[in-house]
Order: sequence, then structure tokens, then C-alpha cells
Amino acid sequence: MKKEHRVVAFCGICCDDCFGRKGKIADLARELRKELRAAHFEFFAAAMAAVPQFEPLAHYPQCYEALGSIDKLRCKKLCRDGGCTPLCAIRTCARAKKLDGCWQCGEFEACEKLTPLAVTHGDAIVRNLRRIKRNGLDAFLTGKREWMHIAPKKKSETK
Repeated sequence: MKKEHRVVAFCGICCDDCFGRKGKIADLARELRKELRAAHFEFFAAAMAAVPQFEPLAHYPQCYEALGSIDKLRCKKLCRDGGCTPLCAIRTCARAKKLDGCWQCGEFEACEKLTPLAVTHGDAIVRNLRRIKRNGLDAFLTGKREWMHIAPKKKSETK
């Protein structure tokens, strides 16, 4: 496998597209928490929550905690180097089959190991794998890649 191809995870996600790898969102969450602490915003939020238009500020402690979780969404390693999920079943399977990625497996369309990724990526995984299988890694890295693809809701589902 070419060095530049190593950024493509076994599942077909490009690690360079991952916000955990980029770190910007985690950095912003950390900075916001720092600013909120410095301003003692918890006291302001508690007081303002009594004002009807600012009632959602009653949930400030959960918001602050969520920012802490976002700060932890960091990944310094590529998938191929053990990044993301350390005990990834997809990586384990691909390595056991001596595959560069799931796109080389004839079973990826129905593979249950990919199913948990649908929660965060929708059907982007299968769409990427099809694209890689059809066009190769070079074309994938220079062309269209998907991080998340959620099918639009039908009109009957939006009512």
C-alpha cells in the first residue's frame, strides 16, 4: 500500500476528513470551556435561567459537560496505526483476511461489522467502499469522499 493511501481506514473513511483527527472542534470546545470557567458562567446561567426567554440555561451544567466530552474526541493516530477505536472489529477482520480494506472483500455490502458505523456515518461507509472498489484509492483521495451521508427524509416522514 502506498504511503498516501494509509489515510484511508479499512472501512473506507478517510482519516483526514475526521474532525477527531483534525482537532479543531475539540480545540474550540476546550477553549469555550476555559472561557466559561474564567467568566464563572455557571452563576450567570443559573440566575438567567429564571428569565423565561433564557430558561434553557438551566441545562448549562449538561452543556458544559458535553463540551468536555467533545474535547476528548481526538484521534492522533491513523486507523492503520491503531487510532480511533483500539479494538476495531473491522480492522481486525481486514488484517486477518490480509486486505488493504473492506472494498477488497466481496461481503462488505452485507457485513454486520460495518453496521455500528451507520449511527455516525449513515450510509457513507458503503458509498465510499463502492467508490474505492470501482475507481481505486488514488481517485478516491482526489475525488468525492463522504464522511456522513444521511438519506433525506421522505415527505411523509417530515409531517
